[in-house]
Amino acid sequence: MKHSELFPAIGLVQISLLLLASMGERASTARAQSSMFDIVIQSGRVMDPDRRLDSVLNVGMRGGVVKAVTSDPLPAKRTIDASGMVVAPGFIDILSYDPVEPGMWTKIADGVTTNLAMHGGAVEPDSWYRAVTGQSPPLHYGASFFYNAARVRFVKDRYARAPEEIRRKLLAMTEAALRRGALGVSFALEYVPGVSGEEIQPAMALAAKYGVPVFFHARFSDTEEPGTNLDGLREIVGHALATHAAVHIGHINSTGGTFSMGKSIAYLDSSRARGADITACMYPYTYWATYLNSARFDAGWQERFNISYGDLQLGGSTERLTQATFLKHRRLGTLAVAYAIPDEDNRIALRQPYVMIGSDAILEPGYNNHPRASGTFSRTIAVYVREQNVISLMDAIAKMTILPARRLERATASMKRKGRIQVGADADIVVFDPARIRDRATVEHPELRSAGIQYVLVGGKVVLEKGILRKNVRNGSAIRGPLKSLR
Repeated sequence: MKHSELFPAIGLVQISLLLLASMGERASTARAQSSMFDIVIQSGRVMDPDRRLDSVLNVGMRGGVVKAVTSDPLPAKRTIDASGMVVAPGFIDILSYDPVEPGMWTKIADGVTTNLAMHGGAVEPDSWYRAVTGQSPPLHYGASFFYNAARVRFVKDRYARAPEEIRRKLLAMTEAALRRGALGVSFALEYVPGVSGEEIQPAMALAAKYGVPVFFHARFSDTEEPGTNLDGLREIVGHALATHAAVHIGHINSTGGTFSMGKSIAYLDSSRARGADITACMYPYTYWATYLNSARFDAGWQERFNISYGDLQLGGSTERLTQATFLKHRRLGTLAVAYAIPDEDNRIALRQPYVMIGSDAILEPGYNNHPRASGTFSRTIAVYVREQNVISLMDAIAKMTILPARRLERATASMKRKGRIQVGADADIVVFDPARIRDRATVEHPELRSAGIQYVLVGGKVVLEKGILRKNVRNGSAIRGPLKSLR
């Protein structure tokens, strides 16, 4: 029988081409594997949530890029034995703040390789990136345009409406920031109640034009009328549908969903079904934190959050507050932790496929911080995967890697190479013991580094080795949107 009769739809020429292509691909792979790799992570449980890959493999890196993921032996200048360990993409903190010492290092120790200041961020991206680059960070970094910080330059009263002339200036600043590489636009509505839709929607329309998401701290954080969690979400969704902008709701377990998570998630589900491009994030704690001089602690906070003075604790201290010390620290603007998040809210939010992990913190000098600054990612695995079995390990890793990468892929091509372990991806990798990984940071000691993480690589360089930080390795790079001419 002739070949053409065996494969009548293909033909001899096509068969020959297919065979040659297959041989060429195998030869290319063989050449890549025969070359010396800079580093090979050997015999680890490789978990790539982008492909749902979960298998014992070897990962070869060269020039800061993953070049091989295979069961075949790989020659290397250096081999890391990951037997019994999970090898995952480096964690992406999608809701952090400006990279600072010592916070960058506790992030590294928590498996974070990309720190994004998307709850806050830059007013003028060029100066922001210049300042951060000057610190030689050990992890990658990027920022949104922080509308609140821009607004306060012109409108000092956080409850006041912005005049039309100021709104025009702020809109011009928003567009200038997006043209200069800001990765999104950030609003914190609860902290500046004077911001209204006449400011929000034009900025969101610009975000849609430039293909970047808008990050929201919702206007309301409770279920007390007037102004409930659902009201806050309705406001955001309404703007999203009107402008066609992508939206990310920050820390939904402390703003927009506390005490109402089931209803809040049901509303977001229905909004997504209507075409709203919405994601959210959360941190894995049953207590939130903010500065006592913020609008969140305006009169009536006890009723709104179902707490009292004794449910507040100063970050980095053992001190619980009284009425007198509350007033003192409100004047000082100290950060306090509030024990006010039901754990069931966390479990409901975590189960949603569009809810990812974001810390909403970075450790600052003085340590007046929430422990989420240092332990968010390890705690997610330790508590909600290993102890409570709320989600699978694969889903947890996805919420820390590929989901934030996908959320920002339209804003920057850099994120198309992150959150993955596959050929061509950036060699940002975390190696951890799934039985031992855990957070150690507490309210009293938010500076304590996580345990069970053995190696962290940023751009193919080992920054954490056998749990020890290598502070001379500072291989972080800037992540920003494509720069567009301001002319």
